[in-house]
Amino acid sequence: MEVLSQTVNILDNFNHIKTCKPSSRIFTAIPVVDFSDPDAKTKIVEACKEFGFFKVINHRVPIELVAKLESEAVKFFNLSQSDKENFGPPNPCGYGNRKIGPNGDVGWVEYLLFGSMNAQLILPGISENLWSLVNDYVSAVRNMVCEVLEMITEELKIGPKDVLSRLIKDEKSDSCFRLNHYPPCPEIQPVNGRTLIGFGEHTDPQILSVLRSNNTSGLQICLQDGTWVSVPPDHSSFFFNVGDSLQVITNGRFRSVRHRVLTHSLKSRVSMVYFGGPPLSEKITALSSLMEDGEERLYEEFTWSEYKKSAYKTRLGENRLGLFEKSAGH
Repeated sequence: MEVLSQTVNILDNFNHIKTCKPSSRIFTAIPVVDFSDPDAKTKIVEACKEFGFFKVINHRVPIELVAKLESEAVKFFNLSQSDKENFGPPNPCGYGNRKIGPNGDVGWVEYLLFGSMNAQLILPGISENLWSLVNDYVSAVRNMVCEVLEMITEELKIGPKDVLSRLIKDEKSDSCFRLNHYPPCPEIQPVNGRTLIGFGEHTDPQILSVLRSNNTSGLQICLQDGTWVSVPPDHSSFFFNVGDSLQVITNGRFRSVRHRVLTHSLKSRVSMVYFGGPPLSEKITALSSLMEDGEERLYEEFTWSEYKKSAYKTRLGENRLGLFEKSAGH
């Protein structure tokens, strides 16, 4: 793949992108959920409470579909920079290069963002083959997300079964999908043991997000004690992130996981992320069926549209939920 943004002065790009001290710790305690395991529901809920993060195996999403989509993504990112720029800027969907959102965040990444419309993902002008593969992939992953949400509902005994999954199944679900490419950066030798940031630390505002990447490392999550740990890559599995909305719906029982991506000096990293969001008009609040007697709601009620607008006005690393905490004076 061509190195991201073929500019004359690559160091100028570097100077605008943050570095960090990477954790040398490979995290081997990632919760693994086997869909064929009778205890899968329990393991999912435990993982959501402790980490806000887990890996799914035996997921029934066709590996051939995943491989084809990755191949098409590689073809797209191999296009000339000018050809790729024809699909940008990502407002609200399209091609993005280094800039992440409208508030000054940057990273060593290029991406292709697909927005949703009537349960299908759209990006005008994209090749029919890529568009078809994206929609087939998203359909399969959406089904997996709904399955996970229904297992959560059953384990927490907060029926009806579709109380959470209906938010994703709804044809007005405000979900989106992003293909990411983190180019290798051999020209930049990390200084003082620091590494270039591909995508800065953040939480996802939606309900659940699902990540799959090739076998290049880079993903890190933040544990409850503030320690950053590296997640071993696994191209055949999916990684689930609890989002801010699910943290609110469970009244803080589940934690929205803070995560980031670091670059690799020699290898390219390609990832695909599905963000499962509710309809824009959906009210997000703690489920009364989950609340214990006398338990207070930790967050003010808001619509997904209100939270989405608020979240995208902030920088990546900010505590987006802080504005909606009851202790914040609302």
